[in-house]
Amino acid sequence: MAATNSIINCKLLLIGNSSVGKSSLLMRFSDEQWLPEDEASATIGVDFRVHKMEVKGKKVKLSIWDTAGQERFRTITSSYYRGAQGVILVYDVSNRETFEALPRWYSELDTYVSESVVKIIVGNKVDKEFSRQVPTSEGEAFARRMNSLFIETSAKTAVGVSEAFKEVAEKILDTPELWAPVTGQSAGGSAGGNRTRANGDFMPGSINLNSNEPQSQEGCAC
Repeated sequence: MAATNSIINCKLLLIGNSSVGKSSLLMRFSDEQWLPEDEASATIGVDFRVHKMEVKGKKVKLSIWDTAGQERFRTITSSYYRGAQGVILVYDVSNRETFEALPRWYSELDTYVSESVVKIIVGNKVDKEFSRQVPTSEGEAFARRMNSLFIETSAKTAVGVSEAFKEVAEKILDTPELWAPVTGQSAGGSAGGNRTRANGDFMPGSINLNSNEPQSQEGCAC
């Protein structure tokens, strides 16, 4: 039996078009910092952060993978879908093209992850309300059609950022098949490889989060 203070590991992915603010959201959430757009650079391949938090009385360690939005990196980042328990789909409320690209991103999810994976649509950059192109109601309606959570955020002002990650973590904990312990041969054949041991010893498609050794891409069982 796992100890009561066991940490539950959750693998999250940030996906969406380039320049929607995925890296800024991650930096605001993990480091409580914001990098102005004129100083930010596009993610090359995949970035990675770990964040610990308490959710519903349980200790949770989020391993968050920030994927590049450019098309030329799609063959690189597609392997990182494996083992994901939560996916954060980001668009820019001031750029309709990034919103209209969401169906394509959902098409990738249909290919690479199981149906039970938690999904949240995040309309970022609400600080640009004066140039908004996607109404909140339209984002909410699309999320309902896609059976996904929805929230609007601003990495610049921190509005809604921590709430977005917390909602995903809470929904994952409400979906035991995504994180509940597995034993013996039952680990084999789980859809999308989304099973993980509750004590954090193993997470398919991720890395050993308990290790104190420096992590590299080689540690990813992708």
